[in-house]
Amino acid sequence: MDGVGFPDDLVASQRAWDRAYRALAEPARRSGTTVLRRRLIRLSAQIWWHPYWSTPASGPADRVALRGRARELECGEP
Repeated sequence: MDGVGFPDDLVASQRAWDRAYRALAEPARRSGTTVLRRRLIRLSAQIWWHPYWSTPASGPADRVALRGRARELECGEP
């Protein structure tokens, strides 16, 4: 787990989701969008159904915190 309390695999999935979303949003992209959309769907399901969310300590605000944590790591913050 990382310092915030999220499992490493959950944070890695969120980071992969963010990267795929940014790649899909690139204005110059004309090919490969189907692969990226399928990847987003798979990662979304992986994140949504992760066992972490079934723990009593998790709540809706934690999903927002997960996205923030993933962004922090992408920017190189601890």
